[in-house]
Amino acid sequence: MLHLTLLLHLLLLSLSPADASLHGEVPDFYGDEATGYGPVFEEQPVDTIYPEESPEDKITMNCRARASPPATYKWMLEGEEIDFDAEQNHYILSGGNLVINNPIKNQHEGKYSCLATNMYGTVISQEASVQFGYLDLFSSEERESVYVKEGQGAVLLCAPPLHHPAELSFRWILNEFPTFIPLDQRRFVSQITGNLYISKVEASDSGNYSCIATSHAISKSVFSNYIPLVPLTERPLRKYPADLKVKFPDTTTLVGQNVTLECFALGNPVPEILWKKLDGELPANHEVRMAGAHLHLYNVQFEDAGTYRCEAKNLKGKDYHTARLSVEAFPEWVEHISSTEKDLNSDYTLSCTAAGEPQPRIRWLKNGEPFDRKEMRFSSLTFENSGMYQCIAENRHGVIFANAELRVFACAPTFQHNPVKQVLAAKNGRVVIECRPKAAPKPSISWSKDTELLSNSTRVFIWEDGSLEILNVTRVDEGRYTCFAENDRGKANSTGSLLVTESTKITLAPANADVKVGENARMQCAASHDSSLDITFIWSLDGRVIDLHKESQHYERTPNGSSNGELLIKNAMLKLAGRYTCTAQTTVDNVTASAHLVVRGPPGAPGGVRVSDKTDKSVTLQWSRGADNHSPISKYTIQYRDSFAKDVWRNATTSPTDVEGNAETATVVGLVPWTEYEFRVIATNTLGTGEPSSPSPKERTLDAVPVVAPSDVGGGGGTTRELTITWTPVQEQYYYGPDFGYIVAFKPHDANEWIQVTIADPHAKRYIHKDSALPPSTEFQVKVKAFNNKGEGPYSLTALIYSAQDAPSEAPVSVEGKALSATEAILWWLPLLQSNIDGYQVKFWRSQEDSEGGAQRVVVSGRENQTRLEGLKPDTLYLIEVRGYNSAGYGPPSEPIQIQTKRAPPSRPPKIIGKKLKGNFVNIAWEHVEPLANEATVNGYKVLYRQQGHSLGTLYTTSRRFIELPLHADESYVVEVRAHTEGGDGAVARINITGGGVMAAQSLSILSLLLVALLCLNL
Repeated sequence: MLHLTLLLHLLLLSLSPADASLHGEVPDFYGDEATGYGPVFEEQPVDTIYPEESPEDKITMNCRARASPPATYKWMLEGEEIDFDAEQNHYILSGGNLVINNPIKNQHEGKYSCLATNMYGTVISQEASVQFGYLDLFSSEERESVYVKEGQGAVLLCAPPLHHPAELSFRWILNEFPTFIPLDQRRFVSQITGNLYISKVEASDSGNYSCIATSHAISKSVFSNYIPLVPLTERPLRKYPADLKVKFPDTTTLVGQNVTLECFALGNPVPEILWKKLDGELPANHEVRMAGAHLHLYNVQFEDAGTYRCEAKNLKGKDYHTARLSVEAFPEWVEHISSTEKDLNSDYTLSCTAAGEPQPRIRWLKNGEPFDRKEMRFSSLTFENSGMYQCIAENRHGVIFANAELRVFACAPTFQHNPVKQVLAAKNGRVVIECRPKAAPKPSISWSKDTELLSNSTRVFIWEDGSLEILNVTRVDEGRYTCFAENDRGKANSTGSLLVTESTKITLAPANADVKVGENARMQCAASHDSSLDITFIWSLDGRVIDLHKESQHYERTPNGSSNGELLIKNAMLKLAGRYTCTAQTTVDNVTASAHLVVRGPPGAPGGVRVSDKTDKSVTLQWSRGADNHSPISKYTIQYRDSFAKDVWRNATTSPTDVEGNAETATVVGLVPWTEYEFRVIATNTLGTGEPSSPSPKERTLDAVPVVAPSDVGGGGGTTRELTITWTPVQEQYYYGPDFGYIVAFKPHDANEWIQVTIADPHAKRYIHKDSALPPSTEFQVKVKAFNNKGEGPYSLTALIYSAQDAPSEAPVSVEGKALSATEAILWWLPLLQSNIDGYQVKFWRSQEDSEGGAQRVVVSGRENQTRLEGLKPDTLYLIEVRGYNSAGYGPPSEPIQIQTKRAPPSRPPKIIGKKLKGNFVNIAWEHVEPLANEATVNGYKVLYRQQGHSLGTLYTTSRRFIELPLHADESYVVEVRAHTEGGDGAVARINITGGGVMAAQSLSILSLLLVALLCLNL
């Protein structure tokens, strides 16, 4: 009777129409056959900057969505829908794209968004702004000249014009485009203000400077009016301490962006710029550029935030600046919505989570309209809940969108796309047969085997999702299994089958192994399995699957038949030790067996190396033992490196001398006071020496009295009434403490008391003692010693030096000279009879055009009493004076003399009018050169006859207008002809002569040929 009832139940289920609707009307686009979908953006509008001077008279904002049926589009400006039919409309809709013709700033600037709609809903794009970009011209006002003493710093202000957007880049030119100012340690252009900074002005900096401002957004550059920079001569050059003029402000940047911090200082000597992060090390992703003026951080992360300091220093002083770098973040999704189908009357929650700094705010849209719900949780979904949903996360840095379609559907069960399948199961194993019909609402599920209806038991379970689980599978479980599904809209069933195979078993398991580093090891593994199935062996180490192809250097499978999976471990390393697991698997089941491999080798690195105590010459170290790698540690070696040899590690001297393997502390001796050190520890056992530990934190030894004296003490010379003392400074590693400086002691040779002077600059290498009563050329004894905050070190050896001699007291006499040409003159005078003359200075300037302040100078050795003056201007009256000098200074000048240079030679070259071969000679003829009114009279001609490619040759002088020169076979020569005057030689005319004839520099006219013929007849 029971069997009859079951057969009737199965018959009714199988005869029921699979997709019949029992009640309720379902909209056709929510039914089982719906194939369309809502809009999905493929292209969205982006921020646009439209140059006000653009030749293009339109702006195009792109918008394209994939949708079925195709989407229709609308556009919004500042939240208001754009009317494409309005009068005097500038807007055109092209597909989904918005085209703005003849854009006008006060009408079309703002934030735009695109809406895409079809029957399934509406989505709105991210907002995109339209801005009008411009870069005005610089002010036309004339820039004032900047006068700066040589050695001082200078700042030239760019004062960029009005512009939008804010980002500009700046360069400077000198005198003319495109002579750009090279940027180096001495010159810097701020990319924030555009100003040009010169830390130390030199005479070569003289010229006219112009700032170029460039807007890359609108591809436009403008130039400022020139700013004249006039360096003023100052001798001797004064020194100036470092003075920071460019200081980076508190700065906020975003994660993943690059940021540049600027610092630049004026000073003489040119300051060095150093960067620090006060609350940690400088990030690994940093780069110092522009000779130290830029600190550039790539791909900034949150941990790069902190307080940064730039330090400018030179021999005269230091300057500091600190400011904070804050790191925030654009919103990004941690979890976001995605399109889904859900059953009618089911529960569902739309979930969105975003990260960012500040924390983003979340809001929702449904079909493009605000959806004011704090939680997007639906209980008992209805068709009205279907639509296009958008989750929006925003903070002050930006907005991100996540779009999804929620489709609520209802249908009778169907197995069309997911029928019950044929399943294999291993004997004594477990199997799950899935039943996954498409149905809404959720159907009730029942199972049968062959003709038997199944229910839950100790071996058989029907899961909540409808799957059938069978435990301890036997051959009896083989057969046909049918899943029945039914809901209020209909019923359906699907049948699959279960086949039972023999289970897989490990027949030879791997065994534990123990090897030394470099040796080989074998792990055995064999298994039996169902003959109808293929078997695969997979090996893993501590749960990580071994890739035998990529790791073939250390692993190899030995080919011992399909049922054997033996693994060869080659050239064992410490990292290869661990638990090895062999997995034998078929498509139906798998089985595992494991064993341990021990690899003995050199010790691992000790950890936690730190300084526990210190003196001026020693430190006590502590550390933690590292892994002994299965061989006891026999000893430790301690190494150090100091701040003066950053990349070199040296073995340290320890107490005790030998550090035993059971020790975790030792004292390092023989160190240098007040020196920053790092230490590391290396362990050794019978199998070798291990890797060193990580360096200890940097630690400075205590300070002590200096023991090294300055070397090479000497001096002498200098200006009148001065005593100059020099020495070689002590190297920094011998300072032995802070507040380092020098004590200079000196006295006349026959005096008893020493005069002492304290100098606080550790880099000082000279001291000049000035005393108006100091006699010249007097012998002094001098010595120098170092000091620091702990006390004074020993004096150097005593040296003998002499005070400065007096400057020359007499002026040269009998100064005479004459012009040699338009640009040269010669000058001579009687030597001074004083014995302390090092040389002479000749000063000359144009009488009419120059002031004495603009004079040129030539220095002549004390052994000479004449010189040539070159580079003079033609036909010009010069004033010239001579004075003697020595290390103490310059003597009085001679009486000025006047020299008038010759008039300039002709600027026009001779015109060659004839060349004629005469046997082994060639005759060259030229026209007479007529000088201009301001040029010297022609006295004759010079002819240089030289081999081509050579600068020297034979020079002929003639008063005639032709010359006969010998020909050289198979060789090429050049003839150069120029007029000769008292003002020098004029412009040159050239002609090439070959062994076979003449190659004219210019073609000959008929008239020229007749002139040559007449000249030859006259010969």
